[in-house]
Parts: sequence; structure tokens; C-alpha cells
Amino acid sequence: MSRSPFVFSCDNKRYHTLNYYNRTRFGHKIYKAVIDCGLTCPNIDGSKGFGGCIFCDGGSGYFTHPYADISGQLILERERICKKYGDRAKFVAYFQANTNTYAPIDTLRQYYKAALAFPNVCGISIGTRGDCLSNETIDLLSEINSETALTVELGMQTCHDPTIKLINRCCTHDEFLEGFYKLKSAGIRTCLHIINGLPYETEEMMIQTAYELARLAPEAVKIQMLHVIKGTELEKWYSEGRFRLLDRDKYIAIVVKQLELLPPQTVIERITGDGDKQKLIAPDWTRDKIAVLGGIDKRLAELDTWQGKLYK
Repeated sequence: MSRSPFVFSCDNKRYHTLNYYNRTRFGHKIYKAVIDCGLTCPNIDGSKGFGGCIFCDGGSGYFTHPYADISGQLILERERICKKYGDRAKFVAYFQANTNTYAPIDTLRQYYKAALAFPNVCGISIGTRGDCLSNETIDLLSEINSETALTVELGMQTCHDPTIKLINRCCTHDEFLEGFYKLKSAGIRTCLHIINGLPYETEEMMIQTAYELARLAPEAVKIQMLHVIKGTELEKWYSEGRFRLLDRDKYIAIVVKQLELLPPQTVIERITGDGDKQKLIAPDWTRDKIAVLGGIDKRLAELDTWQGKLYK
């Protein structure tokens, strides 16, 4: 494999990995300790809809320990991380499940401060939606941002409103943009999530979503393949043959094209997903994460391309 010309790399990768970002910012590898606050979402509790997104399984928090308080969850996560990586391991407290700004401000402050006070925590990451960022919430996030390394993760998923409606997101792209721009104006690091392979989306539509990401130029992006998880509405659609999933080669080809369009400074925090293997229905090829990552690296090298090569 030829030497990568990509400058934001310490390991011959051709895209801006989270490992590179953490090592250059913190000086060492950083891990994620996942937290479930027991919060819900506007498209679950009826304020905007019911049932959640069609692919959602309990707020995507299956790595968490939802029956403990914040400190209790972090104790369990610290045990997990330190057992594998050593007692000196540092980690980011990741508020992952459901919408983690969807609660009264005093409640949110209590949650975030509890995580900040925990030993080994060197930052906080908060998963939420663009339509759950009131001005008061932005003020709180700005306060947290002044005290630690904060990232707010927003589920963009796609830039196409027909798909957004189809998946029961109940948050239009314009509503997402309103929240994103609030975070940007406040100087808060933002990570945007997209999903490749959403029902009825063409390759061209997925590339258009990448163009929109490039226009927004967030600090970070997470790219994931659509997972069909047992017990979700999407499983029912899949069993009825209502849509087709991407195969691995097609997913890799699309990701490579998306990377070419994204700013080289944008950190790619995830380039494939970790579905719950106990509940994963399809696609089966996503179980082999190493093969997907290796396939992306190989394709980038074969084409002698890299993240940002076509960025304008």
C-alpha cells in the first residue's frame, strides 16, 4: 500500500481519524464511557410523534447501564475501560441514548456536572437533535464548553426531507440547521451523524448529503451503514421486502466518494457502525468491522485518493 499523502494522519490513514485527533489534542488515546440518562425524544413521547425513528432500538444506548445514576454508570464504564486499557486510561463521558438535551435545564446541569466531576473524565459528548436546542440550552452548553472539551453530536442522517419524513424523524432539515447554526455561533464543537443506505435513497442522494456536510464543515462526522435491528419498525419493513440494503462493496464505494468531498480538517469519528450483534438482523457483513475498515483503506489507496481531495 502506497504512502498516504493525507496530512492529518500518523498511521498512513487517508482520512482524519478520531485517534489522530485525540492524540494531537490530548497527547494520548481517549476512550468513550457511555451514559443513559433515561431521557426520551420528541418523536417518541408524542410532542412531535410516536414510535421514534424506524431504525431506533431504545435510543441506540445498548452499551449503557441505564439502571444506575450518572456516577454509578461511570464507575461501571471505568471498570470496563481500565480492565482493558489500564488504570490511567482517560475517557469522554458520552451521553448517548435518545435526546440528551431534552429535559429541564436544572436536570441537565446536574447530569453534566456529575460527569465532569468524575475521575478520569477529560471531556463530554452529548447526543441530541437540532430541534432540542433552546437558547437556554445553548447557554448551558456554552457553560460546559468553558469547563471541558465538549462535543455535541447531532443526528442529521440525511439532507433529504422526504427520507426524514419516511423514517419518522419528525425534525426537518431546516430545523436541524437551526440547531446546528446555534451551536456553531456559540463556538461549540459539533459532530454530525449520517446514515448510508436509508430506504429508497440512491447513491446520488447519499453523495448529496456529503455535499451538504462539506458545506456545513462541522468539526466532526460519524458515517454509518443502516442496521436492521430486531424489534424495530425497520425490521418489519425489511421482512416485507420493502427496501434493499447496500452490500459491503457498494457501501465502501459510497464512503470513499463521500470522504473525497469532506473538508480534510473534519474528524471522521466513525466510518462504520457497531450494531447490537445480539439483535442485528442485517446486513450481516457489518459484523466484520475490521473487514469494512480495511476495505475502505484499500479502496482509498487503489484510487490514490483521500479525504478532501475534491473538497472546494
